Amino acid sequence: MKSATLLVFFFSLIGLPAALAQTGVIRGSVKDAKTKEALIGCTVRIDGTTMGAATDIEGNFTIANVSATTHKLIVSYVSYVTSEIPNVRVESGNTTQIDTELQEEGKNLQEVVVKAGRTTNTEVAVITEIKQLKPIAVGISAQQIQKSQDRDAAAAIRRVPGVSILDNRFVLIRGLGSRYNAVLINDVIAPSTEVETRSFSFDIIPSNILDRMIVYKSGAASLPGDFAGGVVNIYTKRRPTNNFIDAGFTLGYRAGTTGQAVQTHSRGGLSALGLWSPNQTIPTSFPTRSADFNALGSAQRAAYARLLPNSWGLQNVTAMPDFRFALNTGRRFDVGNVQLSNLTSLNYSLTNQLTDIDFRVYENGAVANAVNQQYNDVSYARQARLGLLHNWSARFSPVFTLEWKTLFNQLGNQETVVRQGQNFDSNTDIRSYSQRFENRTIATTQLAGDHQLNELTKLNWIAGYGYSGRWEPDWKRARFQAPLGSGENGTYTLVTPLAPNPIDVGRFYSKLNEQTLSLVGNFDRTLGNPTNREPGHLRAGIYAEQRSRTYSARFYGYNSIPGASAGADGVIVQQQPIETIFSPANVNGQPGGFSLQDGTSDLDSYRGQNTYGAAYVSGDLNLGARTNVTLGMRAEYNVQGLQIDRRGVEQKLVNRGIFSPLPSVNLTHKLTDKHNLRLAYSATVNRPELRELAPFQYFDFNLLAVVTGNTELTTATIQNIDAKWEFYPSANELVSVTGFYKHFTNPIESFLLPTGNGFNYTFINAPSARNYGVEVEVRKGFANSSSAFLQNIQLVANGSLINSRVSLGDFVRAPDATATVVDVPLKDLADRQRPLANQSPYLFNAGVYYQAPAGGLQWNVLYNVYGPRIFAVGTRNNPTIYELPRHAIDLNISKTFNQKLEVRLGIQDILNQATRFAQDFNGDGRIGRDLTSQTVGADQVFRQFRRGQYFTLTGVYTFGRRTVVP
Repeated sequence: MKSATLLVFFFSLIGLPAALAQTGVIRGSVKDAKTKEALIGCTVRIDGTTMGAATDIEGNFTIANVSATTHKLIVSYVSYVTSEIPNVRVESGNTTQIDTELQEEGKNLQEVVVKAGRTTNTEVAVITEIKQLKPIAVGISAQQIQKSQDRDAAAAIRRVPGVSILDNRFVLIRGLGSRYNAVLINDVIAPSTEVETRSFSFDIIPSNILDRMIVYKSGAASLPGDFAGGVVNIYTKRRPTNNFIDAGFTLGYRAGTTGQAVQTHSRGGLSALGLWSPNQTIPTSFPTRSADFNALGSAQRAAYARLLPNSWGLQNVTAMPDFRFALNTGRRFDVGNVQLSNLTSLNYSLTNQLTDIDFRVYENGAVANAVNQQYNDVSYARQARLGLLHNWSARFSPVFTLEWKTLFNQLGNQETVVRQGQNFDSNTDIRSYSQRFENRTIATTQLAGDHQLNELTKLNWIAGYGYSGRWEPDWKRARFQAPLGSGENGTYTLVTPLAPNPIDVGRFYSKLNEQTLSLVGNFDRTLGNPTNREPGHLRAGIYAEQRSRTYSARFYGYNSIPGASAGADGVIVQQQPIETIFSPANVNGQPGGFSLQDGTSDLDSYRGQNTYGAAYVSGDLNLGARTNVTLGMRAEYNVQGLQIDRRGVEQKLVNRGIFSPLPSVNLTHKLTDKHNLRLAYSATVNRPELRELAPFQYFDFNLLAVVTGNTELTTATIQNIDAKWEFYPSANELVSVTGFYKHFTNPIESFLLPTGNGFNYTFINAPSARNYGVEVEVRKGFANSSSAFLQNIQLVANGSLINSRVSLGDFVRAPDATATVVDVPLKDLADRQRPLANQSPYLFNAGVYYQAPAGGLQWNVLYNVYGPRIFAVGTRNNPTIYELPRHAIDLNISKTFNQKLEVRLGIQDILNQATRFAQDFNGDGRIGRDLTSQTVGADQVFRQFRRGQYFTLTGVYTFGRRTVVP
């Protein structure tokens, strides 16, 4: 879609009429005080007005368009004592929650229970929160996520303005890669879930445990300073409104995968739970140092190799339908004077993905599309996920609440790739195998206290522990070759190099353990009259974090022993099939057989530490009745350390402490009661991740690429300027336009090293970069329409136009083949200016939501597209690779039956457009439409595949009472 068309569409919607005054909503429930059963048909009215509502079949009521002031509620029901609830405060655009109980007439009325609170997970609540926040922010509510039927946080957050998803799990904000974004879980920095990059995998968070997600686009003193794109705060559900139990079951069908014959490999009986068998690990009897292992004779090394399981054989199975199960429980009860509540959510899923991938490597000479290597990769992945959310809340008094929140995720991804193709450079046909199992464990637990010291003063604190673990036990890779033109039925010979390398035959083991201790404290003092709708505040706080990581990897390669090569059956050992080639009879260390070598180096393991401390202070300054300025200063001190064990002696590679003063200014001017103008300035930083500093080399089989760290990386600094216009026609409507500009000093970027063959990537500091753009968001309802159909319709759309440029200078500092950092001149090697990696020039999301009242039919149609973005940075000899735009349309339908059973039908990715990656052969910074031409100026497809349309059928059954708010 053209950018001009986008802007015309958005600004035409801005003029749509909206006509609600400064009003809010009162919502709640009424129960029998003795039986706790819902009371149907109770009258709830606002004293002195004609406004009111009757409770529904679940005892729930809603009174909309209530003036923003203090009211008295009158609750009455036949044969029950009428209750009066005074001092019910309604704020503009907010929802006030009232849960009460009525006593039967004729009974002694000892107590009327009234519990008032503020809902946070509805669309109205999120819009209100964004409106009241001082920094510029956007967000998405649990209510909207439920409508969209998004399965995890990654799918849900792409509905947010300026946000796109890379590899279905990593968030890009304002076109900036995942390394430029910070992620919080309940206000505590989340651990990085990846080994190779600094990023958080959003697909590990199931959508049914989310309360809301807020994305901060501008800085503030209270926010972590390590970001440039945005700060994503994931709030999990806190406590239930009522007691409930519900269970959900989903079956998923993926076109091109479900029911298909696939090849996989064995990982033991616990792989369905994301675990693996003990025999997948290296036996403890193995020598721990590669020099000691390689000093042994070939027969001795082969004896060790026979201790490893011969699990290379592939299994032919049928891909089953995807399966998901969720059990959610909520409970509220009192112990003495303490009000306790528990929310527990258990999730399990087992999903499948078969992908047929076209993969090509080019000569990149004078002629476009001169193929050097071409392959067909048949990839089958099975992912298991087990997740648990377990939250407790204890309200000791109106001024003291204690919460304990725990989130646990166990994920296992079993991937089998069979590669068939040609290497024209070596005149050989290639058949390769990759049998990989990745296990990840993410756990966070937090103890949080909220104290109301007096009417004007609040104090809250969080003590947190986080654990992140990742294991790759026994990743097996093998490469066979035959004379060019042999085809599938040719005689293929295993390639066994003299020394182990990551491309040919070998077994790779790695494990990462990272532990994080956090302590957060925040102080808030209200300035002036606390009953004012927007009183000023003085805030101060601290954030301390200690993170420690250990990473170790071992790599073993098979080598052939010269001599007689025929096996017992007369077949040459190196030409036996993958199922039998590594049998104990062949791995014997004798002439014609195999032995094992240890290819591990001292750089393949490291220990890292990151000590982070921050303190901040901020205050609101009112410049007249309509203008508020929040001034803030955050001071951060960060120390990074990295060590390796070199021949038994610890060697420090990195020991760097950096102090960062980070000022911020956020100004809000109310043009009218419905129109805000915001201006913001903030200084932020971007620190290298421990893995980016470590000179460890990691091989990516799927992309034939090696990734190496750079010990000289330093912290980048960013100056951010934002301006936003907001229009709130009603409580659940919004129109906004945001412009932003960012300037980077020493930005961290990926870089393709000029090696002789293959792809070898590292990380470098560029001298400078800039990024600017505009974002538009529209949420439009038709509550005042005369059409009943339109009253149930809501339109949501957002789009972004972004431009970026990084300047690399005349040379960069990058590691050479020995991991020594040297100057790499860029003349005749690479462009000195290009867009930032992973930056999309445009993003667009749109959705039409329909929701009938009282549990009726709901449906929505959603659309998403992103612009071409750099997937892998290139050079003149290996051009930059772009991920091309892909249009996605989703359809979701749901209906509730008897207030107990909800049935949902989802069809995701209806268009099933190919995911395509193409090389910028002519170096003009864009990909042409003709990707097959041999003419000068043509670009070329590097990798492409289709995931298939995805159909899901979900049933959710509620045992007992539902929560008041979805």
